Amino acid sequence: MAKTANSLLKRWVTGLILAPILVIIIVFGSKEIFAALVIFFIMGGVWEYNHMVFGNGFIKEKIEGLILAVIIPLSVLLGGNQHLLAILAFAVLIVFIIFVLSIKESKFDVLSVFKVIFGMLYIPFLMSYFISLRMMDKGIEWIFFVLFLAFIGDIFALYAGKYFGKHKLAPFVSPGKTVEGLAGLVLGSTSACLIFSYYFLPEIPVTQILILAFTGSIIGQLGDICESAIKRNYGLKDAGSILPGHGGILDRLDCLLFIAPFVYYYRIFIIG
Repeated sequence: MAKTANSLLKRWVTGLILAPILVIIIVFGSKEIFAALVIFFIMGGVWEYNHMVFGNGFIKEKIEGLILAVIIPLSVLLGGNQHLLAILAFAVLIVFIIFVLSIKESKFDVLSVFKVIFGMLYIPFLMSYFISLRMMDKGIEWIFFVLFLAFIGDIFALYAGKYFGKHKLAPFVSPGKTVEGLAGLVLGSTSACLIFSYYFLPEIPVTQILILAFTGSIIGQLGDICESAIKRNYGLKDAGSILPGHGGILDRLDCLLFIAPFVYYYRIFIIG
């Protein structure tokens, strides 16, 4: 019990320290400064991903992942989604060609190529949608909408699961998650998004906010579970330890990686 309480305290202290810094950068920083922040988190996530899936060695593949962690979000900032597709296409070609040219033995494992490409799509590509959101009309408000959806729901899920959790949600992938925690997450996310949109996105119909919040909260939970599947595959509890009480950077990005593109495309194609 004491260990759990200490972990929760660390979680709150870390959040209270980082939250004001993030708010200042998002609100007062330029698009370029915000993109630099996103790139920082992407590189941290890729660093942890590389450590998980490659372990020791594989320096070339790790360097490729970190280079792509910078190039992909920069392509969104400087050229938009059309440039992004070009970068992704050529990245796949180059990663594969470099691998083939570096083969020096008759036995080799092409799996390392797939790990680099998956990591590229999973972290830099999906996370770059925060830059796309920032560049939209009322982009700052939409970024905060995503953060409210993710993190307020996460707080509700944490305590709903702690005090009421009985039924496991995904016992073989993430044993700590419960159906009751998911219910708390959906309730918290929906409530937070409704309140936020009332003040900052009043032009968006309430029904659209409800759909966004309800669906986004579930998608975010699936993102969390998917990251847990990667960790469990490699026998890890956390992706890292840089954030006391939270684990690694990737442990904080997991739901955001899924929510950001969902909200972006819903805003573009459904709300208009």
